[in-house]
Amino acid sequence: MTESDQQYEFSELSGEFVDDDVTVILRIYRPADTNLDWMLEVLDEEGNTTAWDDTFDTDRDAFEEFLATVQRDGIRSFLDEPVHKLH
Repeated sequence: MTESDQQYEFSELSGEFVDDDVTVILRIYRPADTNLDWMLEVLDEEGNTTAWDDTFDTDRDAFEEFLATVQRDGIRSFLDEPVHKLH
């Protein structure tokens, strides 16, 4: 199976997140029909992506890492950057 054929399970914690008049799309997902760890990505209004290198045991852990990043660095830290990775 190629990567483009891969199906993903998205957490119900995924979706739009708005803070300080900035909207981002939060994507917490893993390969479908597996018990693999969850991946975390944030897409900004321009379509730029921030992806974490680390995976998370639970979708809640991924969501809490996103919230901690917003609290520490601010929602605007996801804006105006080309694709970059966090750990």
